[in-house]
Amino acid sequence: MLLLFSFVVNAQENTAYTQRVLENTEIDILFSYYDQDGNNAAVTGGEGTEKLTDAASSIVVRLPLNNDDIITIDTGISAYSSASSSNVNPLDGNANKEVSPFNASSGASQSDELIHFKGSYEHSSKDRNSRIGANIYAAREFDYFSLGFGANYAYLFNEKNTEVSVSGQVFLDTWKAEYPIELRDGFFDNRVTGSGTYSPLFNEFSNLNRNSYSLSLSVSQILGSKVQGSLFVDVIQQNGLLSTPFQRMYFGDRDNFFIDDFQLADAVERLPDSRFKFPVGGRLNYYVNEVFVLRSYYRFYTDNWGVTSHTASVEIPIKLNDVFTVYPSYRFYNQTKADYFYKKESAVSSLAYYTSDYDLSNFNAHQYGAGLRYKDIFAKLSVLGFGLKTLDVKGIIYNRSTGLDSFIVSLGTTFVYTK
Repeated sequence: MLLLFSFVVNAQENTAYTQRVLENTEIDILFSYYDQDGNNAAVTGGEGTEKLTDAASSIVVRLPLNNDDIITIDTGISAYSSASSSNVNPLDGNANKEVSPFNASSGASQSDELIHFKGSYEHSSKDRNSRIGANIYAAREFDYFSLGFGANYAYLFNEKNTEVSVSGQVFLDTWKAEYPIELRDGFFDNRVTGSGTYSPLFNEFSNLNRNSYSLSLSVSQILGSKVQGSLFVDVIQQNGLLSTPFQRMYFGDRDNFFIDDFQLADAVERLPDSRFKFPVGGRLNYYVNEVFVLRSYYRFYTDNWGVTSHTASVEIPIKLNDVFTVYPSYRFYNQTKADYFYKKESAVSSLAYYTSDYDLSNFNAHQYGAGLRYKDIFAKLSVLGFGLKTLDVKGIIYNRSTGLDSFIVSLGTTFVYTK
């Protein structure tokens, strides 16, 4: 009996079950449709249509290699049509039509696609008290290419009630500089009107690289049976071409020249080749009862361009039953203008740096959203061996005090391999 007992104990120790970090392969299929409009397009010097639509889709595959290791592949495409970017060349497709900053060109610059790929690897320790990971990222659109890589580490202690994590990311980006049509070599149009000869202040950018480096630190703490909080701080440094080559500038001390109602550029925006960003914030989640959960978020941001901002948001998931949850949300945002922001024709040509991009202006913004989630932990609905685990539908309306309005509708599904 003693020999038999000893054998059973040893067998149990040798075959002890280790909980897998991810039990089975999971696939996320995501889709969104975005629409915006406004009258402060940076492409046309802070005045003109901001009409844009974007349809994006992506697939995320999480694959467990063993009990402790996961590989994640994220790939997708975003296709947009933009009246604003079409006016990089307002004459394209409009040779015999009147041109205006409030109308879209019908030429090739009206639309583009962004394709992205991200691969990541994560390893968890046997005791599940630490995680380490690495990732690589690449994205391309017509005039921009981005290559990124990063690493992350997390450590849990205090009986897994406390988690400290640190991550770093590097992006090495390259512009294919596209300038407004009137600033390109060989431009001539006999419809140009104005006093004197059109002579813009323009030199092509010599450095077309943009590098970004970020370091993030966060601490998450379970504060009680119903409360969890976290704090984070990021340090971000950017160097290189931080201006957008096709965003026009109009100066108050230069003569105006037009083709029909379209004003020709005096220059393109010029911004410093270095920017330091410092966001810090936190989250606080409170479990009210079996029906309600309160999720709150706050972030303070500042940089050396003079922008200071505050972001506050709240989301309240409401559990309707075992499978359906609705989650209304609200987000408020406020920022001061950058030191280099000027409204149309309020800057003068002697300045070293200038922009009329209203993303760098002083504004407030409100965002209202609502979503519906379906969750089935048993994944009863199955397609090709993959069961539907969750389904999310969400809509968001965004209003900015500068007049920019937008909405986005998104759909997300998670499938888990069940065979």
